[in-house]
Amino acid sequence: MSTTLLDASDGILTIEVKGKISPASLASAQGQILETLQLWGGGSILLLCDEFEGWTSGDWSDTSFQIQADNLLLKMAIIGELQWKDMAMAFTGQGYRPFPIAFFESGLAESAKAWLKAE
Repeated sequence: MSTTLLDASDGILTIEVKGKISPASLASAQGQILETLQLWGGGSILLLCDEFEGWTSGDWSDTSFQIQADNLLLKMAIIGELQWKDMAMAFTGQGYRPFPIAFFESGLAESAKAWLKAE
């Protein structure tokens, strides 16, 4: 899997996710995200998952990112193929975390950005 931080501006971290996510690659990306959120004092995340292929097997029990970042996150938007919506929302803890998480179909990046910027 490749996770690339494409942009960090206007309070939004834009991250591109390609391939399959492993626990180690997710932890690496979360380190970058946490560092920026701490520097900014908070912000939102835009995940571009148009080329996402799923999750690898492994130990997914590490919740340290959520413990450290949830109070810094304002919103999270996920853009991807509709087939991943339910699993992506469950994986990110939508409904259980203290900030809103929304899914947008591929091609709706501008709608996702507008949602992230709306109060």
